[in-house]
Amino acid sequence: MNDAPIGIFDSGVGGLTVARAVLDQLPHEPVLYVGDTARGPYGSRPIAQVREYALDVMDTLVAEGVKMLVIACNSASSAVLRDARERYDIPVVEVIQPAVRRAVAATRNGHVGVIATRATVTSRAYEDSFAAAPHLRITTQACPRFVEFVEAGITHGAELESVAREYLEPVRAAGVDTLVLGCTHYPLLTGVVSYVMGEAVTLVSSAEETAKDVYRTLVDHRLMRSDELPAPTHQFRSTGDARPFRELGRRFLGPEIASVEETSELPVVGRDLAVGS
Repeated sequence: MNDAPIGIFDSGVGGLTVARAVLDQLPHEPVLYVGDTARGPYGSRPIAQVREYALDVMDTLVAEGVKMLVIACNSASSAVLRDARERYDIPVVEVIQPAVRRAVAATRNGHVGVIATRATVTSRAYEDSFAAAPHLRITTQACPRFVEFVEAGITHGAELESVAREYLEPVRAAGVDTLVLGCTHYPLLTGVVSYVMGEAVTLVSSAEETAKDVYRTLVDHRLMRSDELPAPTHQFRSTGDARPFRELGRRFLGPEIASVEETSELPVVGRDLAVGS
């Protein structure tokens, strides 16, 4: 079991920010990543539909023998976390609580902003998670087009900056000093978000904090892979067209996906992208 991969999934390429952090902190652990691009992005879909799709992917990952699940998608985390922890006999890590913990520790004036997809904002998952820190003021803002830009490979430019200013103005006006990037796609837009918000605002990405939770969970459950085993092999899968996923994956993840072999086999739907570390 310790040699089994860590299962990571998202509705698209955004979860690669989490995969990158996991690979950085746990370079000897194999990763099996699924981007549900055939049905993503999840952010504009009803919560019930997000739950259905997310459980489909997680059922597949569990059937393939992953040793833990990482829900690298805020929309899916808000929709299925409780179900997932009751449904599976392996550990489940998500991205909302790690980001909330970091934001609570980082804020200086007690006013935290959260930008997220419509599904995540509607679920009020972040407000619920911040309930343990009632002294904080939370301002949330849906930024649905951010995911579209990332999935198209656009991380800068006049149109993106214009959209960012429109989305972020209410959060800036509220006087937040800490901003949670409440979608795993959003860290790929850190440059424009930081530019619009200003250097005085601390940006919190869940990727690094989630990877720390993955590390702790592996240690606590004695699932860490032996250092005596050979270098791991990682797999990256897309339930839709593999080509755009591969191109964006190379750009956003890095060398681990530089060489890609396509296969038509994927238990959910779509195509499998397998790479060696």
